[in-house]
Amino acid sequence: MTPESTNRPESFYIAIILYKSSSDAPDYKPLYQESFVLIKAASLESAKAKALNYGKNESVSYTNENGETITWSLQQVVDVNSVLYDDFDSSEDVIDLYTRHFCNYDAYQSFEPLLSQEQF
Repeated sequence: MTPESTNRPESFYIAIILYKSSSDAPDYKPLYQESFVLIKAASLESAKAKALNYGKNESVSYTNENGETITWSLQQVVDVNSVLYDDFDSSEDVIDLYTRHFCNYDAYQSFEPLLSQEQF
């Protein structure tokens, strides 16, 4: 019997998962996708394992309209952490789930297309 199979209550965790696209097109520039995934698990360790498994299972390849193969694959599970509030009240309109901090706004702005007005 594993420790998680005991009557341990499950909690919610947020996983930040980074994916990278690649292609067989000679001039293709990789695109990255950052996904925030809500995971229910009995422990942080279990949530990390679920996040990794989920990220691997989300890998996909397809042919675009130009006949080029595009592949999305797991780059890294960046972070897995408990949600800030595990008790979701349906009467609330807004609930904080996750917070992270950074020091360099210019660096953040340079990769965040919604801040840099970059079109992709």
